[in-house]
Amino acid sequence: MKYYCLGIKGAGMATLANILYDLGNEVVGYDDVTDHKFTQEGLDKRGITIYSDNTHPLDKDMILTHSVALKEDHKEIVRAKECGLKIKKYNEILGDLTDTFESICVSGTHGKTTTSTMITQILDEVYKVNYFIGDGTGFASKDNKIFVIESDEFNRHFLAYHPSYTVITNIELEHTEIYKDIEDIRNTFETFANKTKNVVVACGDNENVRMLKLNPKTIYYGFNENNDVYAKNVSLTDEGSNFDLVVNKEEVGHFTLPLFGKHMVLNAIAAIVICHLEGVSYEKINELLSKFHNAKRRFAIENINNNVIIDDYAHHPTEIKVTLEAARQKYPNKELVAIFKPNTYSRTEKFYKEFADALNVADKVYLTEIDCNREKKEDYGNVTSKVIFDLLKNGEMISEEEADKLLKHDNAVLCFMSCASIEHLKQNYKSKLDNK
Repeated sequence: MKYYCLGIKGAGMATLANILYDLGNEVVGYDDVTDHKFTQEGLDKRGITIYSDNTHPLDKDMILTHSVALKEDHKEIVRAKECGLKIKKYNEILGDLTDTFESICVSGTHGKTTTSTMITQILDEVYKVNYFIGDGTGFASKDNKIFVIESDEFNRHFLAYHPSYTVITNIELEHTEIYKDIEDIRNTFETFANKTKNVVVACGDNENVRMLKLNPKTIYYGFNENNDVYAKNVSLTDEGSNFDLVVNKEEVGHFTLPLFGKHMVLNAIAAIVICHLEGVSYEKINELLSKFHNAKRRFAIENINNNVIIDDYAHHPTEIKVTLEAARQKYPNKELVAIFKPNTYSRTEKFYKEFADALNVADKVYLTEIDCNREKKEDYGNVTSKVIFDLLKNGEMISEEEADKLLKHDNAVLCFMSCASIEHLKQNYKSKLDNK
């Protein structure tokens, strides 16, 4: 089959395009963004053509699928309809794929990407698996039985999926432009999880997760001893994290992670439970976890002289807080600097106080203006980054052209955080640092 993927540089669409190509389909794409993005790596490797204008011919046999960030009046969607292309929703294609394989659907407000990556790396070493990771990384072979898929609640996408196993890492209020309140989110997760054929693996420490009425067999995990699986003797050092794991009141082993923050321990427990359900021994899981390398833009570390740059996808207050706490764990003797680009007016309007509280974990905060490609600024009144800025203890506004502001920090950890593109600001800083 032939697929035309619009918004192909988006993390989800890039991943889907990779998988469709691997399964023997013809794939081309389009994106308004002409700059190179980190999500392109797999597309470039496969030689998938990416257009950025509308002069190329369209084959009427193509199936068009597009990012939800693109509106129905986008020039390429209009042109595709005029040419008679069949249109199929992004999540419907993924839903068909989950029905084709034994699918492990990893969901939750936070931690989906890292947990999916952990499960993928372990199972791929043992069995070879298909995977859809939300950093633009995807692969599939018709010969593989298992499909690990990061399952996003945005726009209720995951309701089209058919999970054999479901992971729920946590549930918090998020995507307030989609969900009216926390009850709406809980109900949606409940509907999704109850489609599970085999087992639900859920974080029992999370109050909203515990409120779900789940029909499939459910294994709860966390730090609390009322869970079926829990970690004890947790040690967080500047070299990583260690813990003992208890399963059904029996200690099954000691685990070592080259990762930082208690949230990473929770992600690891979920991965351990799933992989053991798939027949992998605890000893083998620990061996592979100890060599784990995280997904793109997930606490990605780069050292330049005596400064450390951390690039992270954090865009929700909870994610920002745990990212900064993890940086403090690994680098306790360095100044901690947060550089944050807010994404979406609705999220900023709803969580501005929480954003400020999370950012105040850092010694110094730099804030950009809001970057949003799916909401109109005029729909949100006076919502700007200033609502966060006014609550910061030590804050400063910054733009991509003002990277020299960061040069005054020496022996520091600079955390660049956003789900929007913060790459230009980071690269400008690195260039100025090299020329200093």
